[in-house]
Amino acid sequence: MTEDRHAHETTSHAVAEKTKGIRKGQRWDVGYNKLVISVGCYVQTFGTKGVKEHAYFLKDIGDARRIRKRILELFEMGSLPTTSREMKKKLLRFAVVGGGPTGMEFAAELSDLVHMDLRKIYPDLVGTVEIIVFDVAPRVLSMFDKSLGDYAMKIYKREGINIKTSHHVEELRPGSPRGAQGQNFREDNEPESCYTITTKEEGDIGIGMCVWSTGNMMNPLVQKTTSKTHQLPPSSLKLIPSESPTPDENCTWTIDRNEKTGALLVDSKFRLQLTQSLSSQSNSDNLSTPGACLPNVFALGDNASLRNHVLPATAQTANQQARWLAKHLNSDTRSLDDCPGFNFKDMGVMTYLGDAKALVQAPGGQKGLGRWFKGLRGRAAWLVWRGAYLGLSVSWRNRVLIPIYWFVNWAFGRDITRF
Repeated sequence: MTEDRHAHETTSHAVAEKTKGIRKGQRWDVGYNKLVISVGCYVQTFGTKGVKEHAYFLKDIGDARRIRKRILELFEMGSLPTTSREMKKKLLRFAVVGGGPTGMEFAAELSDLVHMDLRKIYPDLVGTVEIIVFDVAPRVLSMFDKSLGDYAMKIYKREGINIKTSHHVEELRPGSPRGAQGQNFREDNEPESCYTITTKEEGDIGIGMCVWSTGNMMNPLVQKTTSKTHQLPPSSLKLIPSESPTPDENCTWTIDRNEKTGALLVDSKFRLQLTQSLSSQSNSDNLSTPGACLPNVFALGDNASLRNHVLPATAQTANQQARWLAKHLNSDTRSLDDCPGFNFKDMGVMTYLGDAKALVQAPGGQKGLGRWFKGLRGRAAWLVWRGAYLGLSVSWRNRVLIPIYWFVNWAFGRDITRF
C-alpha cells in the first residue's frame, strides 16, 4: 500500500499518534571552559498556514529521506489503474517554494531524477510530471549576475521547470482544490493523497508535494536565551572598553541580538556581546555603563551575526568561522585578545542547474575578480561545482568513495528502491 495511513486523520490526531510513546530524556548540568553556540536555524515559514504541518524541508538527512520516500510514493500512486488522469496531474505536480540556490538546486536534481532514472520505470508518467518554483521576488537566483541568471532561466525552461516569480503563497493544506461550492473536490474511488497550495495570484493548485526553502528562522534556543536577563559575576565578563568601571555584582545583563534576524551579536572574535539591563542601569550611579562580552562563550554560523558586518548565510561562511575559532582556541602561543579579528574570504557562489550544467560566480562582485570575470556556466562550471564539494569533504575516505558513487550512478543509474 502506498497511501499514507494518516491521510484520513485530522492533523491533531496524526501528530498525537506519531508522537505517542515519545518521552523526554533526563537533563543534567555540564561544566565547561569554553562554550561555542552553533545550533543553526530553522526554516522560515513566515507563519503561512499549513506549511509546518504539510511541507517538506531541506535541513537534514531525515528531511531527505522523507522527500525521497514521498516522490516514489507519488509515482506508485500515479501508476495505479484506478487513478484518474486528473488525479495523476495533481500527484505528479511538484511545488518548490523559494528561488534561492537551495530551492533551485532541488528543482534541478528532481528534474534529473525524473528524466534520467524514473522514466525507465514509469515511462508513461514522465510526460505528466510538472515542476513549479514559486518565489516572491521578481527573479530567482538574484545573488548571481544578470547574465548568469538569464542563462539559468534558459536551462530551466529547457528542462521543463516552470518558474513563477512575484507569487505569494497563502496556504498549504491536504486534499484536492475546492470546487465552486467551497468544498474539497474529489472523484469517487480516488485516494485523497494530494495537497493544495494556494497563491494570491492563481488561487488553489493541486500538487503532490511541496518543498519549502525560503530562508532561515532563528532557533528557539536563541530566542529564549536572548529574552531573559542574566546575573553574571564580574570576573566572567570583559568590559568594553576595558578601562570601564567594574559593575556591581547584582547587575543583570541581556544578550545582544540582531534586531532584524534575531541572531546573537558577536564581536570579530565571535565572543557573545552583552548589554546592561535597564533595571540595573537605573540603580547604578554610572548611567553610561558600557557593554561587555563573555570571553569564554562564542557563537558562530547562522545563529550568530557580527556587530558591524553582515556575512552571507552560507556553508562557506560557517566553515571559515569554525576553522578560525578552532585554530585560535587550540593555539598555545597567543591569547585570543592578541589575535586579529576574523576576516571573511569570499569564495564565490555556485549552484547546479540540472543536466550536468551549473553556475559559478567569481568572488568579490564588482569590487573583486568579478569586475573582469563574471564566472563560469555550463559543463565547465559543473566540473568546478563538483570538484569544490569533493574538496570540502570531511575525510579522505569520503573523497575516495564519493567519486566511486558518482561513477556507479552514471553507469547504472540511481538506486530508487524505497527504504
